[in-house]
Amino acid sequence: MSKVLSAVAWPYANGPRHLGHVAGFAVPSDVFSRYMRMAGHDVLMVSGSDEHGTPILVLADKEGVTARELVDRNHAVIAAELADLGCSYDLYTRTTTANHYAVAQELFSQVWKNGYMVEQTTRGAISPSTGRTLPDRYIEGTCPICSYPEARGDQCDNCGNQLDPTDLIDPRSRIDGEVPEFVETQHFFLDLPALADALREWLEGREASGTWRPNVIKFSLNILQEIRPRAMTRDIDWGIPVPLDGWRDQPTKRLYVWFDAVIGYLSASIEWARRQGQPERWREWWNDPGALSYYFMGKDNITFHSQIWPAELLAYAGAGSRGGEPGQYGVLNLPTEVVSSEYLTMEGKQFSTSRGYVIYIREVLDRYGPDAIRYFICAAGPENQDANFTWAEFVQRNNSELVAGWGNLVNRTAAMVAKSFGAIPEPGALEPVDEAVRARVVAAFDTVGDLLARQRVKAAVAETMRTVGEVNKYVTDTEPFKLKGDDQRDRLATVLHTLAQCVSDLNTMLSPFLPHSSNAVHRVLGGEGVFMPMPELRQVEDLDKEAGSGYPVITGEYTGTPAWASRPVVVGARVSKPTPLFAKLDESVVEDELGRLAES
Repeated sequence: MSKVLSAVAWPYANGPRHLGHVAGFAVPSDVFSRYMRMAGHDVLMVSGSDEHGTPILVLADKEGVTARELVDRNHAVIAAELADLGCSYDLYTRTTTANHYAVAQELFSQVWKNGYMVEQTTRGAISPSTGRTLPDRYIEGTCPICSYPEARGDQCDNCGNQLDPTDLIDPRSRIDGEVPEFVETQHFFLDLPALADALREWLEGREASGTWRPNVIKFSLNILQEIRPRAMTRDIDWGIPVPLDGWRDQPTKRLYVWFDAVIGYLSASIEWARRQGQPERWREWWNDPGALSYYFMGKDNITFHSQIWPAELLAYAGAGSRGGEPGQYGVLNLPTEVVSSEYLTMEGKQFSTSRGYVIYIREVLDRYGPDAIRYFICAAGPENQDANFTWAEFVQRNNSELVAGWGNLVNRTAAMVAKSFGAIPEPGALEPVDEAVRARVVAAFDTVGDLLARQRVKAAVAETMRTVGEVNKYVTDTEPFKLKGDDQRDRLATVLHTLAQCVSDLNTMLSPFLPHSSNAVHRVLGGEGVFMPMPELRQVEDLDKEAGSGYPVITGEYTGTPAWASRPVVVGARVSKPTPLFAKLDESVVEDELGRLAES
């Protein structure tokens, strides 16, 4: 058994999540985490709402509220969405907690003490009309390297190179199109060149392991070629104060939102341990070299997880060319793997909240339930290449795979058992056809489990559904509905017992993908209690602030997670006539949803 940190990208608290967001980080990380628990590993799954940065201020001003009011509202919305989606976080928290402030400031201070945080004069972008600092990502222009016309002020998504706003040709504000004014300002820069050799050694070791997705490791090694210092503070009044004399009291100097956001993986782990009453337990996932850590995100965040965050960890440990020593948290583990998904488009176009071309996850949850959308993301999501969501494919997969495939197998198995025996029957001697289907299902545990351990979710769900198809074929081959005479009673009992066992095992295999319906299938087969534990949305108080500073978190008790193995069905367990497991969608859904898009 291993300690496994499942570090899930922090959603930005500028509004509710849409389908493209959760396809990249939420569902893949939950499937992996659920499987790893079932496989016997001690999983710590953490994340939270990323709540600092200029975009929050811009949106708060637009809505006439304070930044704190905005993030309080949006954090609660996002947490409820992810909980209802079934994301089994041990802790989903936020970056505006006192605990997170303290952890981020500790890392900054030690990186500075070790000599990797260097003060420099630079040129910052200012909005001429408001006087407010424009963040790098709010400036776009033509890339000086590849001539891509919509490069951002922090990196070019076309060639992947790190940029500064001053590098852009014809820079403009993404907020209002203004040409920004550049003024001199003092900031701290993370000395990435002093950490480049250590970063390269680590990345080449990851490349040699062969476990990273090729697109991720290739991109990560490429960005080392143009590595340079990167600013880790900003001219802004919303964020974490710089914890140094002469800086901490400056009202408009704060830590860069991306410097503090990635630290959230550590601060959330510490907060979780403190809430468990075991404040040092987080170290089992962070200080033990044998622990594993997997970071889940979309491909636009690879830079921050394969360069910036590892550089922060190396600098904190004093592992760069300047030397140094670890701070109070000790030597912290570098990522075992950065698991990045590609982009999900919708009906051939990019999601765009500003243009209203979007479907929010809450709408999908309310109209179609969590498992239908989880299944689509697992089966057709942007795992290792860009993918396109269409309503026609969503309806087709729901009806032909979930309803006609898996749902039909569960329903007709339970209906035949209920009608003929009322309970799971005692089997007689197995015939070769029974033994063959049982062997096929049991063998799938190893095949599917190996795929899930390597984050090959699409292949894993495809293999599971192929096995569902073989069990459906077993029904066709054995024709239990024709075994009606007393002299065929024993054979009927054997076939239906075999079917019930196969359905039970397939339910175990599908439970990481479809946790909500796995509990329903468990009950259909006469099971008691909860089969697959679900997350809980809970209101808590800030650990380090006065009473009344509460906020919602996602947490849960997952020690009852079933093992990733076949478990014998219970002979005599009562089985009643089932209700349909999944709802068949009318073809009109496609037209209705496309109509909603056209109206938005």
